[in-house]
Amino acid sequence: MWRNPAEDFTKVGVKYFARHKGEVNCCVFSPDCQILLTCSDDSRLHLWNARSGQLLAKASGHKGPVKSCAFSADCKLFASASHDCSVRIWDTATATCQSVLTGHRKCVETVSFSPDCKSLISGGWDKDAILWDVQCGALVRVLSGHNDAVQSSAVSRDSRLAATGSWDCTVKVWSLLTQRLETTLEGHRGNVTSLCFSVSGMLASGSWDGTVRVWLPRAGSAIFVLEGCGAWVRTLAFSRDGLVLASAAENDMVRIWDMSTGKCIKRLQGHEESALGCTFAPSGALLTAGSVGSSQQLEKWQQDY
Repeated sequence: MWRNPAEDFTKVGVKYFARHKGEVNCCVFSPDCQILLTCSDDSRLHLWNARSGQLLAKASGHKGPVKSCAFSADCKLFASASHDCSVRIWDTATATCQSVLTGHRKCVETVSFSPDCKSLISGGWDKDAILWDVQCGALVRVLSGHNDAVQSSAVSRDSRLAATGSWDCTVKVWSLLTQRLETTLEGHRGNVTSLCFSVSGMLASGSWDGTVRVWLPRAGSAIFVLEGCGAWVRTLAFSRDGLVLASAAENDMVRIWDMSTGKCIKRLQGHEESALGCTFAPSGALLTAGSVGSSQQLEKWQQDY
């Protein structure tokens, strides 16, 4: 339970990871926060021990820059989206490719697992999102409706809804039960670059317009417009109880927002460059990972509960 949001987050650890040979595009943590997964313009993915910084494995096979990556909720699999127009599903234990998913006609920008580990959603420059069956690697349905490239995606905690964010400045919410469009969320004035669902069903979207919007997706209405980020919002993370939201912007600033009021309660600064990934660990600590050229910087911020 979040009891005292006015207290300081204290930075308790910084680690550096350096092995990629190209710009790092995405950093994600495993659900237990033991592994950091990174992908790069060098066409590879790396798995790291988040505590020690040890490189655990390299995954190679893509023929172009890898733009997005994601873990399954059980951590048995991870997925990647590439400018080679493919999505790949990998075995986490061995870093071997299990499936190559082809269906996009242009570069793929985003990929997300459903929490029940049954489905995968991807999106790219062809303006489409695609729903995939994880077990057999089959294309289930092409979700069409955006007017420009799809750059971000997320799936609700109950695995019933998927959201896609686009260069057309909208967020579309899809039913994974009917595989049809539920609603279109409008209000952003720039590309929608990041999406995140809370445990209670709220949806947060971050944009190039420097704002974060928090929605009730089934109602199609915005609860809060969070302003002041000042730059492209790269990544978002709700706390485990959904009471606070972390946002990281291009200007290296991480902000913590109280979801009962929509107010910014903390500003955290420390990355040399932008944070590309953030998550709340089971302990309540906020972990952020950012790109420094071909390296990554991992920071841990601890909040007392």
